[in-house]
Amino acid sequence: MGTFDEDLFDKGLERRKATLGAEYVQQSLDSADDLTRPFQEAMTAWCWGFGWGDDAIDAKTRSMMNLAMLGALGKMHEWELHCRGAINNGVTAEEIRAICHVVAIYCGVPQAHDCLRSARKVLTEQGLL
Repeated sequence: MGTFDEDLFDKGLERRKATLGAEYVQQSLDSADDLTRPFQEAMTAWCWGFGWGDDAIDAKTRSMMNLAMLGALGKMHEWELHCRGAINNGVTAEEIRAICHVVAIYCGVPQAHDCLRSARKVLTEQGLL
């Protein structure tokens, strides 16, 4: 792990676990192999340490931004994962619904429909719907 700042990795690991859940993150790291381990380490340091480690934007707002951006990109696997993380960061079902409406306005109804379908799944699993 000599390709990046160890402190940034540690900070990122803490933020990543707080949002996505320690069990999910540990499973991702434990299942990494020679092909994917460098990506897991770099992504933890860069995305979670550098990006999520910047306290200028609180975790709840950052989660809401992520849902809007991932929805716009149509990255539904990541959207579902970050929907769970958004709930961990205090985003409500009503706020998730409103984010899906923004996706509809700027990205189209079919994309918002996918977001709402994923939101229903996650909110039901979490006992919030």
